[in-house]
Amino acid sequence: MKGDFVFVDEFVAGIRWDAKYATWDNFVGKPVDGYLANRIVGTKALCAALERAQGMAESLGFGLFLWDGYRPQRGVDCFLRWSQQPEDGRTKLRHYPNIDRAEMFENGYVATKSGHSRGSTVDLTLYHLATGELAAMGGDHDLMDSLSHHGAAEVTPAEARNRQYLCSVMEASGFARYDFEWWHYTLKNEPHPDTYFDFPIT
Repeated sequence: MKGDFVFVDEFVAGIRWDAKYATWDNFVGKPVDGYLANRIVGTKALCAALERAQGMAESLGFGLFLWDGYRPQRGVDCFLRWSQQPEDGRTKLRHYPNIDRAEMFENGYVATKSGHSRGSTVDLTLYHLATGELAAMGGDHDLMDSLSHHGAAEVTPAEARNRQYLCSVMEASGFARYDFEWWHYTLKNEPHPDTYFDFPIT
């Protein structure tokens, strides 16, 4: 592991995860370059903030469930190459039903330089401590659609409330939200604001 990067689950008790880009269950439809293990990696500063968020979530009856943290630059490059390939329809209906692949970048859902590569951005949701089930949020991780925007009118009141729980917990713990993706948060005082790392997750 590089510098102050660590496995998040070793520093934040009770956190759950499924590193989607290490699996076949993502918008590319296969494991992504640089993701050689199903673990979430981030800076120690990220972990300290997530620990605060986890404590606040628990007071509301929730835990944190992570889908992505640090993202190697080679993974971002993999997204770009994939977006330039012919459409095969395998993941379109679930992840980008109303746009073309190339529009993911134009519309702000995927970036050629991602905050994830700086090590202090996470994609996450809440789960119910009582049942272990993920909280209903009105649209899944990496749904590249207006339904995923904060304040989307199409979600139910219960889903909107769960999104607000997540947002309040994360913002109170030092994170800034990304308006187009209800699951995406970046540490405001991130330790590497100008560095995009490219070591693999192993």
